[in-house]
Amino acid sequence: MKNFKRVMCLILALVCATMLFTGCKEEPEVAPNVFAIAGPTGVGMVHLMEEYGVTLASAADEVVGKFVNGEADIAALPTNAAAALYNKLNGEVTVLCVNTLGVLYMMDNTDTVKSMADLNGKTIYAMGEGANPQYILEYLLKENNVEATIKFAASNDELTAKMVSGEAEIAMVPQPVATTVQTKTTFKIALDMTEEWSKVNPDSQLMMGCLVVRDEYLNNNKKTVEAFLEKYAASVELVNSDVAGAATLCETHSIIPKAAVAQKAIPYCNITYVTGAEMEKGLSGYLEVLFNANAKSIGGAMPGEDFYYGA
Repeated sequence: MKNFKRVMCLILALVCATMLFTGCKEEPEVAPNVFAIAGPTGVGMVHLMEEYGVTLASAADEVVGKFVNGEADIAALPTNAAAALYNKLNGEVTVLCVNTLGVLYMMDNTDTVKSMADLNGKTIYAMGEGANPQYILEYLLKENNVEATIKFAASNDELTAKMVSGEAEIAMVPQPVATTVQTKTTFKIALDMTEEWSKVNPDSQLMMGCLVVRDEYLNNNKKTVEAFLEKYAASVELVNSDVAGAATLCETHSIIPKAAVAQKAIPYCNITYVTGAEMEKGLSGYLEVLFNANAKSIGGAMPGEDFYYGA
């Protein structure tokens, strides 16, 4: 009888140990579905395209849709689109890092624009009416007490055509379009709008691109996300240190159509890697300006502190 009880106790102990071990066993982490957008926002991803099988999209709306249906895990997006996605999904996305500062430049074909003050009384052509470029330009003009007339083109192609024809003599142009314009005209870059932003709002930064992650994926795959971020930071560093190599990859993966344009444009795209408290401080200030200009531009409300990874 004693032996029987002893055997039963051993069996129960083994069963309990097995259940405890099984209950504590970690589920294996899975590789992310990664998306990027053609243009500067996707440039920092260029050295990871093949390793992660990154899917390239032509517009932010396409990637936002992938997040909504649960298909995308990590993606490079404009920061305002990331904020809007946060609001749309009830806070279930997190911004991992800022990957692009400002890509907007004031270009001049009159050789008269040396400062924001020189824009007073001038006509400025731009694209992006009802979107970030409009709000950024209007904010900077207001903060510099400059009164200027803004004429909007419907697209970058239309804006370029107006500059090539001579109709537009001063224009705010994004990269890599600005570089393309310089190959066709005598336009020069007069002002870096990222620098102009810092002059009037030093507590924030003109942060236009970022990486976001679905919270469900992040919570279940934290080690994988951290490993991805390490590789992403290395990719950004390599982009900035080997511009020619990055430009070739940009053409290969259709992030920027021509390597020659990409090589000239990348140094002006402000490709970066900013995270944590620095990211929260700089990005929240930028989003606040957009919110004050048009709350819908960031989804109707300012993101909460949980929007910022590692802050």
